[in-house]
Formats: sequence, C-alpha cells, structure tokens
Amino acid sequence: MEILSQLWSLLGLLTVLQNILPSQLLSLLNSFYESLQDLFSPYAYFEIPEFNGYCGVDVNDLYRHVNLYINSVNTSAAKCRRLTLSRSKSSNRISFTVAPNHTVHDSFNGHSLSWTHHVDTVQDSLEEKRSFTLKLPKRHRQTLLSPYLHHLTSRAEEFERVSRERRLFTNNGHASYDSGWVSVPFRHPSTFETMALEPELKNQITEDLTAFADGKEFYHRVGRAWKRGYLLYGPPGSGKSSLIAAMANYLCYDVYDLELTKVTDNSELRALLLQTTNRSIIVIEDIDCSVDLTADRMMKTSTTTTKRSSSRTSMKEDVEDQNGRVTLSGLLNFTDGLWSCCGEEKIIVFTTNHRENVDPALVRCGRMDVHVSMGTCGAHAFKVLAKNYLGVESHSHALFDVVESCIRSGGALTPAQIGEILLRNRGDVDMAMKEVVTAMQTKILGGREVLEWDEMTVVRSPESVLMVGSPENLELSPPPQKCGGKKKKEGSSSSSDKKAKFLVRLRSLTKSDSGRRGV
Repeated sequence: MEILSQLWSLLGLLTVLQNILPSQLLSLLNSFYESLQDLFSPYAYFEIPEFNGYCGVDVNDLYRHVNLYINSVNTSAAKCRRLTLSRSKSSNRISFTVAPNHTVHDSFNGHSLSWTHHVDTVQDSLEEKRSFTLKLPKRHRQTLLSPYLHHLTSRAEEFERVSRERRLFTNNGHASYDSGWVSVPFRHPSTFETMALEPELKNQITEDLTAFADGKEFYHRVGRAWKRGYLLYGPPGSGKSSLIAAMANYLCYDVYDLELTKVTDNSELRALLLQTTNRSIIVIEDIDCSVDLTADRMMKTSTTTTKRSSSRTSMKEDVEDQNGRVTLSGLLNFTDGLWSCCGEEKIIVFTTNHRENVDPALVRCGRMDVHVSMGTCGAHAFKVLAKNYLGVESHSHALFDVVESCIRSGGALTPAQIGEILLRNRGDVDMAMKEVVTAMQTKILGGREVLEWDEMTVVRSPESVLMVGSPENLELSPPPQKCGGKKKKEGSSSSSDKKAKFLVRLRSLTKSDSGRRGV
C-alpha cells in the first residue's frame, strides 16, 4: 500500500510540474529522456512517414513499398494481432495492412525485425498522420539496413506486378491530349496451360519470355533497349491472339492494342509510344492490312524508273492520304528508333496472315527478334483441346489414333476449327471425335466446305514452329496451286488412289471402334 501511495504521489507531482514548467523545458526533458532510452536500448528505430516533408503532397514511395511488402508476407508467419482488410471494386483480391499502432514481425538474415504502424490525428484537423517504424538490432544496423530495404523494395515491386489489375488499352485517336489510350480490365482466360501448342514450342516461348523479364542487368550491360519483338504469322484461327493473351498472363503485363488506322501521323504515333507504361505488350494486329506501309518504297522505285517528278509528287500525296500520313519510316522508328528506348520491359508484337506481304525492314533482327509460325493443330495440341473441351484423355478414346493418322496425312485443321467442332458437340464425346475425323477426311480429299483457310497451307509440318533470327535465312515454302490448275491435274490419279486407300483404312478403323463401343 505504501508503494502505491508513493506512485500516486509521484504522478501527482509530475502533473503539477507539467502545468507549472514552461513547454520549452518540458520538451528538453522529453528529448533527454528519449536520448537516455536510445542509449541503453539494444534496438535502433527508423521512421518512414507517408509523405516527404511537411506539406503532405509528395508521397513517400518507401511507405508504399512497406505496405506492399507486408501484404506479400505470410500473415500466419507475421504474428500480428490485428490487421485491416480491404478490397477495391475493380479487384477480387483482398489486401490487408497493419492496424493503427500495431506491430508485425519479420526476419532477415537470421535477425528479428518489426514494423509498427503509427496513425496519429492532427490537432484541430480531420487529417491523420501515418508512418511506419522499423525496429532492428542496433549493433547490426550498418550491415542490415541497406540489404533489407533492397530486399523489401524488390519483393514489393514483384508483388505489385503480380497482384495489380492489368488493363487492355486501345488508342482513341486523341494522342495530343493527356492520354491517347482508353482501357478496360484485361481478364482474358488464355494461358500456356490451355493453349493448343506443341510442348517444344511452349517451352521455347516461355523460356524466352522468362529470360527477357529477368534480363534488366543484361540489357543495361550490353547497351540495348530493354524490349523484344515478336512476329506471329499463320492462318486465321491458328491462335495468334490467344498466344498474345497467354504471354500477357504469363508475364502479368498490360496490353496496348494499337489501331494504326486511327493514327493521323508519325508524331501521334510517337506520342502514343511515350504514353505506354513499363511492363507492357504493344500489339499491332494484321500489320500487312492496317496501312499500306510499302507504298512509299514502291512509289520511289517506280518514280526513279520513269523520272517523272510531277507524277511522283501527286502519287506521294495520294499515298499519304491513304495511309493517314503514317509512313514506314515512322513505324520503323516506333519499333527500333531512338524513341523506342523510352520506357523499359516492353514487348512489341506484330501479327499477320501473310508474312511475305510484310515489308522486310519491319521483320529484321532488332525489330522482330522472334518469329513464331502458328500453323495447324498438331497431335499434342489436339489432345490439349480434347481435354479442355471434352474432358477426355488420349488413352481413353480409340479415335485419337485415327485423328493422329489424319494429321500425319495432311488433314490437320486449325485450333479454331477443331475448337468449334468440340464446342458444338461437347455433350457427346463420340460424336465430337467422329465429326473431327470427318472434317479431317474432307481436308485430305481437298474439300472446301469445312475449311476457312484454303488459300495457303503450312507444308513444313502440322505443328507450329518458332524461329529466332533473320527471316532471310528461313526457307519459304512455294505458294500452293489453285484447284483446277495444270499442276493439280498432273499426277492426280496417283494422289487420289493414295487418298482413297487411306480413307478406306480410316473408315475400317472407325467402324471397328464403333462396333467395340456398341454404337
């Protein structure tokens, strides 16, 4: 009882002194007390306020990184008694932060650290002053602070890249304003796991993308802009757009779909490039159909031969009117000029149905570094489609062997064609497989009623092919002959006999399988 009475007397004395002593003296005593506490404490403390300075305008980026880092830490391992949960309207993900005046614990290099979230109300105001306080061992602060903050920043940036809401942008034709892009949330479901690609092609693309995303130091060391170009070419329905979506989902990048017909001139094209963000994929689909980029080159060649200056001027004006004043030179500078190095970690993708129609200057090394031939559906790709659409494995249905035989004999279809057949018959596995076999048989016989792509065939193989390097070193297959041509008629009897024998064998396999299943 005597101790309690003495404590009450001491508290009363302190209260009287606080009311009597001047504020300057009280502040000096408080500073002296904190100095003594820091002197005998084995820990060092570092405060990270929400804003830099006292005006409350310049946001402290380190404060934001601490919030992201705490979100990336396992909540069960953090041992925090109270967390504040939140979720935005545009995201399904639940984020959390440390509740006011609570502490979350962490460890780094065998040392224990902690973060305390302070929230104080400003006097005579509704505003709040927020800050984080880092507590770490005092004797290790010189060797611990800098590596730990570097680790925190790296992990926070990676967490932000993976967890942030990604956007799909398109140009609105007003690049001269604050933003020439409009966007919607990017939620395309395509992934490399669901893509109908051959395993070797998938591995090549994912390894190249991973090396690019992790190559910041390499690109800076060799003096190259941190960007990469992809040329995707092949028949309609071969999966070019789905591959772009799978690349964006794999890297967690935004997608900028650039519509060249809406761009008025090269200056607007450059402004659109400057408004794109880091970690993004810039896509120009059907590059050979967007604008006539080779018209200037052809015009110069023809005018040099004819030597008609007046005709050359009028032709140039007509070409600029058709192209919307976007020239080949402007697009080349967009992909590989001095302005292309503005920003980092960007991928530029061109798609086309006819690679031979694209100007060679656009697809050389340094602009389009990787050339991906998106062909028809191979055997492994078909198994992926069958599993996705029908839920069946290759060993559970005998017609998989028949489909594989059709693919080897030139009856391969595009993934879009096969996907439509499987989607239409997704409730009946047998009917879906038989209809696929029928469509492939029609393709072998040269029928045109089930084909959307009959002007060009991929003669190299039914599988897609990835090529890295200059297109000049690649062997182009000759254009196919039209039906009814002279070369089509020569030797037609021998080819038709082979196809007839093959179809007889397929029908026997199909009938035997149907007999076993009681169809």
